[in-house]
Amino acid sequence: MKLFLTLGLLVCQLVLHAQKLPSLVVYTDAHARYQLMYPRTWLLRKGASDKQETTFIANPAEHLAPVMATLSVRTLPEKQKTLKLTAAGEQDSLWRRIQRLPQAQVLRVSQQDFGSYEEVRYDYTFALTPASPARTHVVGRQLWRGGYEFRIEYRGPVEQDDRYLAEGRRLITSFTFTNNAWPSLRYADQVCDGKMYGIAASHLRNGNWEDDCRTIHEFSTSNPKAPPVVHYHVLPFQSYALAKGFDNCLYSVTKAPTDTSELVYRYDPATRQGRYTTWKLPRQGREVSWISGATDEHGDLYFLTSDANLLVKVSPPDGSVKVVWSSDPMRRAPFYPMIAFDGAGTHGNFCLDDTRTLYMVYSTNGSLLKVDLDSRRPSPELMVLAGLPKRGGYSDLLMQKDQSGQRRLFLAGPTALYQADLGQRRAHLVRSGTYTDLAGCNVFRMGRALPLPPPPTTATWRGRVLNALTYQPLPRAEVHFRSEAPVPLSPDGRFSLSGMAGHPYAYQVELAGYMTVDSVWTATPGPVVQDILLRPLAVGTTQVLDNVQFEQGKAVLLPSSLPALQKLLWLLSDNPGLTIELRGHTDNVGPPQKNVSLSEQRVAAVKTYLVTHGIAAARITGIGLGGAEPTASNAQESTRQLNRRVEFRVTSVQ
Repeated sequence: MKLFLTLGLLVCQLVLHAQKLPSLVVYTDAHARYQLMYPRTWLLRKGASDKQETTFIANPAEHLAPVMATLSVRTLPEKQKTLKLTAAGEQDSLWRRIQRLPQAQVLRVSQQDFGSYEEVRYDYTFALTPASPARTHVVGRQLWRGGYEFRIEYRGPVEQDDRYLAEGRRLITSFTFTNNAWPSLRYADQVCDGKMYGIAASHLRNGNWEDDCRTIHEFSTSNPKAPPVVHYHVLPFQSYALAKGFDNCLYSVTKAPTDTSELVYRYDPATRQGRYTTWKLPRQGREVSWISGATDEHGDLYFLTSDANLLVKVSPPDGSVKVVWSSDPMRRAPFYPMIAFDGAGTHGNFCLDDTRTLYMVYSTNGSLLKVDLDSRRPSPELMVLAGLPKRGGYSDLLMQKDQSGQRRLFLAGPTALYQADLGQRRAHLVRSGTYTDLAGCNVFRMGRALPLPPPPTTATWRGRVLNALTYQPLPRAEVHFRSEAPVPLSPDGRFSLSGMAGHPYAYQVELAGYMTVDSVWTATPGPVVQDILLRPLAVGTTQVLDNVQFEQGKAVLLPSSLPALQKLLWLLSDNPGLTIELRGHTDNVGPPQKNVSLSEQRVAAVKTYLVTHGIAAARITGIGLGGAEPTASNAQESTRQLNRRVEFRVTSVQ
C-alpha cells in the first residue's frame, strides 16, 4: 500500500510542477482605454464589431465542454445611463437570476463604487439541468462607466476548475481601465465646450430685414467678434428662450403665449439635427411667453416667463420638471416700483453664475438685478451699467469663461452684443447683431474627476442555507448570530445579517442530521451575498478540520487546533451511532514516504485526543495519505499550506 502511495506522490509532483501558470498576453481595445491579460495558451477570438464581444478560449483543441472567458461592452439604455449601478438594485437582480438556475450556489456577490465607475463581482456554480450531476462555475465582473456596461466573465465545468479556474480568475481580475480619456455617454459627465449661441431676432433677405427667431448663431467665447456659424431656421418655432446643456446641445421652447403645456425642443449643433424631448413645461399663463433660458452648475436647464412669475427647472438626466418659483422674487426688492409700472419693460431675461446667483436684465435700460437662487432673496441694489445705449431692447445675459478662465458677462442689446465689467460697472461693444436669447455653460464645466466615495460603515450579508449535496434550501435550519435568538429564514432558506464593517461576528448554523457550521464572519463594507452549505451526516461525507495544525515536521498538535477538535468531539458525542475515518494529508515537500508516515502520525494524534475525551476508539479509523491527494497547487506556499490538512469521512450513521 505504501509503495503505491509513494509512486502516486511522485506522479502527482510531476503533474503539479507542470501546472505552473503560463505567461500572459496583454489585450486592449482599439483606443487603449481598457486592458486585460490572458494566458498565452488561450485562444483569442474577436466577435463582430457591432457586438463588441471578445472570447478567450482555454481548451480550443480539446473535445471537452468549453472553458472560456468573454469580454463584452454595450451601451446602456437611456434610462440606465444616469443610474448608479450600486444603488439601482443590480446586485439584487443578479442574485435573483442566479437563484433561478438549477441547484445554484452563490460563492460570493459583492459591489463597490469607485467614483468614476461602479462594479458588481460574482462567483457561483449551478447544474446544467436539475437532473444533471455536471456543474458549471461562473466568475465575473460587471462594471458601469460613462453610460457603458462592461462584463468580463469566466465559464467552465467545475470538474475543470483544477486546470483552468486559477487562470480564469487571474484574467478576470486583470481587467482595468487605463488613464486614456473616456468618452462618457452620461449627461452629468459631459464637459461643456467654449461655444456660445444666440437666437437671431431677424435676418436679411433680398435687402430687407425679416423677423426670424428660428435661426441660431454660434460664437467662440475666446473670439466672439469673429463671424458666427449660422444654423439657419433650425428651430421648428419662433423662440425667445434658449439654454445649453452639458451635452453641448441646445434646448428651446416656443415664444407663443399658448397658455398650454409645451414640449422642450433639443437641437444638436454638431449634427445639425433636432427633435422634441418628452419634457413638458407647465402652462405659462395668459398672454405670457417663455422669454429666457439658462443652465446651472449641475447641467439643469431653467426657463423663465416674460413676467418673471414662473421659473421652471428641467433635469436632463431624468427628464424631471420642477417649478422653482411661481411668484417674481423681485417684488420684495425696494426698487421694484421703478421697473414694474404699466408699460415698463420686462426683467425676465436672465442667466446663472457658478455661485448660484441669478442675474436679470431690465430690458428698458440694461440695468442688472440679482437674486440668490436658493433663498429667492433679491439684492437690494439695481446695478446700472455705463457704456450702453439709452435705447431699450436688452434681451438677455450670459456668463462665460474665456481662455484664461476669467468670467465674462455678455449682454444682448438692442442692436449689438456687449460685454460687461461688473467691477467697473461698465459695458463695451463686442459685435453687432440682435439676439432674443443667449446660451452657454462653460462657466460651470471645465472637466473634473469624480471623487472616490467613502466606503460604507455598515455591512450586510445575505444568502441561503443549502444542502451541500443537493443544493436545495434548508428553511428549517437555525442560524445563530452573535449568540442571539435564531435568525428567521424564508421558505427558500434566505437569511440576512447586518453588522459594522470591519468587525468579526461569530455565527453558527445547525440542523438535525447535518454537520454544524460554526465560524466567524468578518464584515466587509457594503452588501454581500454568499450561501451557507450544510453537509448531511451521510456515509462518504468528508469534512476538513479547519485550523488543525501541528508543529513543523512533527505530530504535536498546536493550541490553535483545539476549537476544531472540540467541534468534532461534540459532533461524535451528539451522534453516538456515527463512525468516522480520519484522513491525514501533507504537501509535497520532502521525501514522499516520510510524508506518508508523518500524516499517519498526525491522524493518530487527533484520534488520541478524541479517545482521551471519551469517544470509543472503535468508532474511529485512520489513514495517512501524505501528499497523494492535494487540493491546491504545490507551486507556492500560499496554496501549498491548503494541502496540509486533516479531514474526516463519515463511514457509518446509525
